[in-house]
Amino acid sequence: MGEGSAGYRALSLWLDTAGDDLTPRAPLAGDLDVDVAIVGAGYTGLWTAYYLSLADPSLRIAVLEAEIAGYGASGRNGGWCSALFPASKAKVARAHGRDGAIALQLALFATVDEVGRVAAAEGIDAQFAMGGTAVLATAPAHVERLRAHVAEERAWGFGEEDVRWLDAAEAAELVGAVGVLGAAYTPHCAALHPGRLARGLARVVAERGVAVYEQTPVTALSPGVVHAVVGRVRACRVRTGVAVRATEGYTPRLAGHRRTLAPIYSLVIATEPLPAGFWDGVGWRRRETVSDGRHLIIYAQRTADNRIVFGGRGAPYHFGSRVRPEFDRDPAVFAELERVLHALFPGTRDARITHRWGGALGVPRDWHASVGLDRRTGLAWAGGYVGDGVAATNLAGRTLADLITGVDSDLTRLPWVGHRSRRWEPEPLRWLGINASLRLLHSADRAEERSGRASRRAALMERVLGG
Repeated sequence: MGEGSAGYRALSLWLDTAGDDLTPRAPLAGDLDVDVAIVGAGYTGLWTAYYLSLADPSLRIAVLEAEIAGYGASGRNGGWCSALFPASKAKVARAHGRDGAIALQLALFATVDEVGRVAAAEGIDAQFAMGGTAVLATAPAHVERLRAHVAEERAWGFGEEDVRWLDAAEAAELVGAVGVLGAAYTPHCAALHPGRLARGLARVVAERGVAVYEQTPVTALSPGVVHAVVGRVRACRVRTGVAVRATEGYTPRLAGHRRTLAPIYSLVIATEPLPAGFWDGVGWRRRETVSDGRHLIIYAQRTADNRIVFGGRGAPYHFGSRVRPEFDRDPAVFAELERVLHALFPGTRDARITHRWGGALGVPRDWHASVGLDRRTGLAWAGGYVGDGVAATNLAGRTLADLITGVDSDLTRLPWVGHRSRRWEPEPLRWLGINASLRLLHSADRAEERSGRASRRAALMERVLGG
């Protein structure tokens, strides 16, 4: 089991430059008794362990990870610490009321700051830069969509200090991409180094007495017991009062969870460090995170060492919710990412692409992230972030700590607590629906590029994915 430290470094720019040698910690050696067993050493699991160790240092906590801490999406994402939530406020409000939807958004705003605070307090060099997010209008169809988004945020009571429209000149001054017609800007996002954050959190929780077992794949969670297999041979049982599922895109590998979350891939490229002359021309001075108004999401950041990290959706969903290393790379998607990068920033055309990688997101059927604890069974969970988890995982970790320790707090009353998404359809319906939706979004973007008019076909996606 495991890829060796060189193999782990190859997974992403972030793990390649995480600042440690990625040597795995020792796996579980045999059966174990703990108070809390956490499955998954990504952000959700590590934040949960961190806040539990603060809340009650006497708790016996074990984190079980199939590979190394930060192996999955936590070490491979685009480095956006955002206040985004995958379900719309309208969807949250329909189930939990307007006040609940607003409370959840305010909690996410505060969580961005909390991630930066903890990183600084714990000496984690996550290269945290609170530059906000600019969603650029790079086609006429984007202008209408993004201005409507700003208006909708006003209707929810969020003011200029939370989101505002920038005209073409203001947007180009912020991030000088080709053909910018305006932008929606929010200050509630930071760029950071995901690998350094994940590896730093693992170090901190281990120093606080949390047992972190790497190269320890878990096969099943049941009330009171977590089942693991070490070295593909030795079966181990972890007896626990609470078992936390924090496995996100790898959730379908657990017994009974094949249809809980769909693993959908997002792929990323990174340039070599770019010269000062390039940055003089495009601005991007505060390391703003950047997207645009297309349907099939792209995302970018300027790194602390002056690279562009540029990612996007579009890789196919794989039949049966399979997650395999070879799915991390798709030449056609990488080529499309380079095409879009060069179109937006022609000065990158001669820049070398130093890293190409990908990874699986965890997508619930209704695109509604959730966190919860079933007190009857002792089974807890958090996830379904659909790629918006760098901050949301911190909120989940704090919420789980309160739920597990029995604290009634503002966090435990947020509307995502206890939410249950229905299961995905069985195959082949799941494969057909998801991939048809991805192709629909891609075709809608291409149609808007050609015509300059908004495409209505993307609205059909909601009927299939409930996004």
